[in-house]
Order: sequence, then C-alpha cells, then structure tokens
Amino acid sequence: MGRLLGRRALQAVGLLLGVVVVNFTLIQFAPGSFLEVMTAEQQVTDPALIERLKVTYGMDQPAWMQLAKYIWSVARLDFGYSYRQNMPVIDAILAHLPATVLLMLSAIALAGVVGVAAGVLAAVKVNTAWDTLVSMLAVVCFAAPSFWLGIMMLVLFGVKLGWLPVGGMLTIGGDDSLLGQTLDVLHHLILPAAALGLFYAATYARVMRASMLEVFRMDFVRTAKAKGLGRVRVTLFHVLRNALLPVVTILGLQLGTVLGGSVVIESVFSWPGIGTLLFDSVSSRNYPVVLGVLVLGSLLVIAANLLVDLVYMKLDPRIEIS
Repeated sequence: MGRLLGRRALQAVGLLLGVVVVNFTLIQFAPGSFLEVMTAEQQVTDPALIERLKVTYGMDQPAWMQLAKYIWSVARLDFGYSYRQNMPVIDAILAHLPATVLLMLSAIALAGVVGVAAGVLAAVKVNTAWDTLVSMLAVVCFAAPSFWLGIMMLVLFGVKLGWLPVGGMLTIGGDDSLLGQTLDVLHHLILPAAALGLFYAATYARVMRASMLEVFRMDFVRTAKAKGLGRVRVTLFHVLRNALLPVVTILGLQLGTVLGGSVVIESVFSWPGIGTLLFDSVSSRNYPVVLGVLVLGSLLVIAANLLVDLVYMKLDPRIEIS
C-alpha cells in the first residue's frame, strides 16, 4: 500500500506540473487580461494607477518569471488572489466546492445505480423487448447533449408541470430548519443531477451489458451452475462482481469529465458550484481562479484513479498492489 501511494504521489507531482505549465501557457495566448476587465469595470483611467496594479499583480514581469513564481506558490498551496471575489483563490474555490461535490456525487450515484441496473437487466433479458428498450433509451440519453436534456427537463418538470424548482440551490424565504433546508436542497438537486447523470448512465448500461454477456460465457459460471446454484445467485455473486471491473474503470476516468460537465449544468440550473465560478472567471478573465480550478480537477482525477485501484483489488482478489 505504501509503494502504491508513493508511486501515485510522484505521478501527481508530474501531472500537476504539466497541468500548470500547459494551462498557464495557453492563458498567456488568450486575448485580454483580468487587469483590463477590472480597470474597465471600475472605470480606472489613471495610467499611473494601472502601472501600479500591473506591479502589484506581477504582470510587469516576463511570462517565464510569472510561471516560475506561480509554480512556487502552488507548491506552498497558494493559488493567488481573486479580485472578483475579493478573497484568496483557495477560499473562493472552497466556498463553491460543497455544492459541486454534492452535484457530482449525486450524478455519479444516479448514473451508477441506473446504468448498472439497466445493463444487468439487458444482459439477463438479452434479445427480448427489455433488452431493446434499454438499448434504445441508452442511445437516446447518450446522444442527447446534457445541456439540452437539462433544458428540456427544466421546461417540462419546472415550467409546464411545476413539480420541481427551475434553478438555484435553496428557496428564498423557505424553511430555516436543518431538516427543511436539507429537503429543499434535495428538491433543487433532482433536475441537475438527473441531467448530468443520465448521460453517464447510458454509457454504463451499454458497457455493463457487454461485460455481463462476456462473463456469462466463462467457465467458472458454468461450473457454478453445475454445482446447483440458482440463476439469481450466479448472476449477483459471480457474474456481476466480475462484470463491474470495466464499469469501475470508466467511472474513475470520467470523474474529471463529470467536473467539466457540471460547468454547463450549473450554468443551466444556476447551481452555485465550481462550474458557475469557473464560467464567471473565464468571462471576467479571472485567470488565477481558472488555474486553481484546473489544478483541483487534476487532483480529483488522481484521487479517482487511486480509488479505482483499491476497488479493483476488492472486486478481484487476483489483482495485487505490486
């Protein structure tokens, strides 16, 4: 376990360094700067004041020196200062992080449960109407862009039927008790979590179906049936466990894309998470926040891959840390 963690730590250092260098370089080629936006919003026209702001934010230095200083700051867990939120970048990210984590975990849980259940149903009922129905729904959910699906669900369930709120995370003037606020957040969470999770559920359903059908043909399954084990027991305790490995792999790889997809979904549903913060930061050229969010996404991918390795060893004892 120690060797695995040490190897992952070394890989994390190289990955984070590459993310910082590549994204910092791309931002240098982007038109405009947050100083131009800031001076335009605050109507600053004094050239002397603008020059002092450039010195304050280090924009008077060469790009390579700015990059070196930023790498040193990140190594000390200092991601800079956000003029937009008037606070350190790490504080701005942490303020929006709980909402995004809640949305991501809910979407992944929904995608995992629905996708795995649909894949198992399609594999058990292969070449039947159930298999056809699951395959058709998977294709529809996979082909439909998440933002379009979110807008359609918003119009149907929020505007037309009025069953669910159309945006935000809490109802203004709602119940202030802990239970009331929890239920209110869950009520607001249904639409964005469904819009984000159904796309990934379609992927998991297709992969789970194919993996289940492959495992069903293996020798140990025939042996389990020959021993007299029932179909349900063989499916749940023998086939399902081995068929989950490809789904776990895809789940670990897609955690980063879920964070990217939440940017669009949070904008559609006005969900106050990191996606909304990132969208506002890109629009306002608040590049320290943009870089901070990208580094956070890289850390998420690293942690997800480590978790996938641990789950692998739990699902298949033949897989060792070495």
